[in-house]
Amino acid sequence: MKKFLIAIAVLAVIGLAVFWFVTAPKTLGADALAANYTPNLKNGEELYHAGGCAGCHMTTGQKDKNKLGGGLAFHTAFGTFHAPNISADKEHGIGNWTELQFVNAVMRGVGAEGEHLYPALPYTSYQKMKVSDVRDMHAFMQTLAADATPNKPHEVGFPFNVRRLLGGWKFLNMDNKPWTDDPAHDAKWNRGGYLVEGPGHCAECHSPRDAMGGIIQASRFAGGKNPDGPGYIPNITPHADGIKYTAEDMASFLETGQTPEFDSAGGSMAEVIENMAQLSAEDREAMAAYLVALPPRPSKAPAEAAAPAAH
Repeated sequence: MKKFLIAIAVLAVIGLAVFWFVTAPKTLGADALAANYTPNLKNGEELYHAGGCAGCHMTTGQKDKNKLGGGLAFHTAFGTFHAPNISADKEHGIGNWTELQFVNAVMRGVGAEGEHLYPALPYTSYQKMKVSDVRDMHAFMQTLAADATPNKPHEVGFPFNVRRLLGGWKFLNMDNKPWTDDPAHDAKWNRGGYLVEGPGHCAECHSPRDAMGGIIQASRFAGGKNPDGPGYIPNITPHADGIKYTAEDMASFLETGQTPEFDSAGGSMAEVIENMAQLSAEDREAMAAYLVALPPRPSKAPAEAAAPAAH
């Protein structure tokens, strides 16, 4: 019996050690930041729009999208998350963050104090970005006015309020690999893939999720229940259940929000279009080239489901 108890204790210690290792925050080191780097503010501004930063983090109750005091509430099955202040304010925002802390928040979902951030921030997509692009985005955001709006705490119950457990979620849903170009495709497709899969984080809304909130990869881009409330996000693959736009149709939609059927984007998609309209025509065309070439996947909204978040 004594040996049995010792064996159980040893296994428990080993299990705890494995859990502690797997769930530990994984961050980029200082060597990930190239020395003597000069940020490209124009590129940073475009990525700021592509990433939809203002859509989540603009100060609520006003219309200036460059005020990043946060406050927007996301009501989910796991609790209510409040978008934080990401302005240059040194007390309530990220004005005191180092560049490396910002990069790790965006690409690894790790906060300035080494804590796991909730995946309401779409770092599972942002992990695919180039470090240099995230640095450019940070530099641009630091040129925007500081906003002293205090942060609101998340309203999350047990066990989701135990941030260490997010390390296990990340283990299942993140590979920490940046986008790599596919030599089987041309530069336009690869540029579009980078923007769609990385900063544009299109799959975050247009994919179904499992019980723990992770994207179901086999149905990526095939639409799913709106994670923030009622409605259904549409399938954007070129399947009979999805959309069958030409590349020209898609590029036009990303700029104007007008569909080939003369409908217009509404809800949260209208805001996405506002951001995409700030990109260069070449980048919208690249995104369109990638999107119309997605693998066709079946999935459509239940007959009773509306899609207010999409159109």
